[in-house]
Amino acid sequence: MAHQPEAAAPPAGPLPGGSASAPHPRPPARRTYAALDLGTNNCRLLVARPVDDGFVVVDAFSRIVRLGEGLGATGRLGEAAMDRAVSALSVCADKLRRRHVSLVRSVATEACRRAANGRAFVERVHRETGIQLEIISAEQEARLAVIGCHALLEPGDGPALIFDIGGGSTELVLIDPGAGEPRIIDWFSAPWGVVSLTESETHEVADEDARLAAYARMRGRVADAFAGFASALRARGAEPRRLLGTSGTVTTLASLHLELPSYDRRAIDGLVVPAAAMRGISTRLSAMSLAERATLACIGQERADLVVAGCAILEAILDLWPADRLGVADRGIREGILRSLMARDHGGGRRP
Repeated sequence: MAHQPEAAAPPAGPLPGGSASAPHPRPPARRTYAALDLGTNNCRLLVARPVDDGFVVVDAFSRIVRLGEGLGATGRLGEAAMDRAVSALSVCADKLRRRHVSLVRSVATEACRRAANGRAFVERVHRETGIQLEIISAEQEARLAVIGCHALLEPGDGPALIFDIGGGSTELVLIDPGAGEPRIIDWFSAPWGVVSLTESETHEVADEDARLAAYARMRGRVADAFAGFASALRARGAEPRRLLGTSGTVTTLASLHLELPSYDRRAIDGLVVPAAAMRGISTRLSAMSLAERATLACIGQERADLVVAGCAILEAILDLWPADRLGVADRGIREGILRSLMARDHGGGRRP
């Protein structure tokens, strides 16, 4: 899948020079599609056009908005958080207009699912930006993530586990890759993501031992949430042999593993990393102070407070489903939406 920006086609018009003969008709313009994912932590947009082997991205946008900030304590979306999200969505709306998007799907996930005022926020977004958000279920979220990233699974036999560590929840999907579209064997959504887990446990303390103890409690909370799903998979003899993670957590840790000076999607998407290396980085980050983590390349101030919770979720997954290697995907829900739109839109041309 190509991700190089593509120039907009020039507008159609008469040939220069005022020729009396009619110009040859241009082939019909290729339709433009968009996928918008408003999560608990991030607002992300992809605009793309189909090509023979998938699609080419013509525009993109990503901003940390922390929509779910304080949700665990109040059960509601906060005013400042909603303002940040609306500001980001206004940028997305402008891009959709400028790119003349033919078909768009805009989804909201865990924060809007859980918030008492989630529906009212969706109505506000529509009034102020024109974007019609669809609050999707955890199952729909899991399926879209699988469609978006399953092609990056390592070859092998038996079932595989795809996981998406979000801001407000973590989706686990056991699939049978097979040929073509993967078959979902089972799935589970836990209410722990990097925002919700961070807010559940005070990790930012001066003492390193206290930080490590807080980290252990985070891992315990996540392990307890995943335990029933893990038992069900063991009972049916369907434990995964391969793991693929799609989230900011795994891409950030993979960047640290490669010691990148700044994030580079081309180096990360499709990377396979030793699980032991990811565990080592997680342990190191959990012992560091907030200020120390903020100095690291690919983390910075924006992610420094949330990355430890992501590490705890990742380690809980590796505890339950040990693997030697971990696949890393910098793709997921948005790519799943785009592929679904292009496949269903028979007027839009080729299937991806």
